[in-house]
Amino acid sequence: MKEPLKLRAHHGMCLAFFEGKGYSSAFTENMGKVLEEMEEDTPLELCREKDIICSACPNLEEGVCITGEKVKAYDEKVLKACGLQQGSRLTWQEFSNAVKHNIIEAGKRKDICGDCSWTEICSRKEQIENGCAGTPEQK
Repeated sequence: MKEPLKLRAHHGMCLAFFEGKGYSSAFTENMGKVLEEMEEDTPLELCREKDIICSACPNLEEGVCITGEKVKAYDEKVLKACGLQQGSRLTWQEFSNAVKHNIIEAGKRKDICGDCSWTEICSRKEQIENGCAGTPEQK
């Protein structure tokens, strides 16, 4: 079995809503690459520290996240909502399904990370999926 990839729990939310935008071109390229490489059976180990996505984030300064406490809170909320804990090992499919079922479909995204700088993208995508984005002419 492959060595599990370390993934911050809240990045399950980010990957679910990712649409090719990010903090920088390097970050966006890395995020897209990570998402492309995730296969259903990719083993993960959930964490609350630097992971494969953080490696290209401009908020990581000298190995330390400058938004550390905020994103740790997101991690904790995702873990709790999904009934998981730091160090949980599961496949990408299992984790993405848990995030989708326990957070996104349950309408809890805003409670988890509604103050994130990218929340506008997630809100718009949720509205589109729920069929209530724009006027009838825009749909």
